[in-house]
Amino acid sequence: MDPTERGVLYPARLPIMVRLAAPGRVAALVRWFWIPEWHIAAGRTSRQHIIAFPACNLVVEPDTVGFSGPTTRVSHRDLTGTGWAVGALLQPAAVPHLVEDPAALRDGARPMALPDLADPVRRAMAGTDDRHARAVDAFVDWLVATVPEPTRDGLLANAMASLIETDDDIRTVEDLAERTHLSVRTLQRLAHRHVGLPPLAMIRRRRLQQAAERLRADPGASLAAVAADLGFSDQAHLANEFRTVLGLTPSGYRQGR
Repeated sequence: MDPTERGVLYPARLPIMVRLAAPGRVAALVRWFWIPEWHIAAGRTSRQHIIAFPACNLVVEPDTVGFSGPTTRVSHRDLTGTGWAVGALLQPAAVPHLVEDPAALRDGARPMALPDLADPVRRAMAGTDDRHARAVDAFVDWLVATVPEPTRDGLLANAMASLIETDDDIRTVEDLAERTHLSVRTLQRLAHRHVGLPPLAMIRRRRLQQAAERLRADPGASLAAVAADLGFSDQAHLANEFRTVLGLTPSGYRQGR
């Protein structure tokens, strides 16, 4: 499965969603751009459930701009009427230039007064032809003009996050320290400053996303096998992670997927 789809608990319930790769000139600042659009019938609501990536987002909407911090549990948003959003899933290197303490925004968001970003993105989305590409271009132009080049620590934080995301053999912070040749304390400092979550929470989030993906793709999969494959100590550990973060059991998730 495309990694950009990981973390979406119920894909069949999504509004129209476009994800666009970050151009090279902002690849160290943004992982990808995501643009949902929805048209919900009057009187109805579409609830979107997400196990968000362990990262921060900067989002432009028709009436607001917001910075969303990292989450520690499943989140949801109720969509009504007609609307859209243009979001950037931020690389760790970008975060300190936008907020001082991302950990203070865990499971929360902060409105931001950024008219130089919002106005051109909104103009692009008001059009018809190539509106998504033009909105991303406007977002990229703002980032290039506003956010400085990543620092050395920022690039180290990017590398840390990338390894956590792509190396399934990393199951502990000690594993991560060995791969990066950095101390556990340095990794913790980087994660706090650039992500707002501890490294272990980032690792656990990846494993939980993978577990949800496996259970969705293969409803008949043994919970014990999924737990073993993803490095959970046993089936009970996997079930406990589901209950703690998602508020439901693995079997409950499979029934509601």
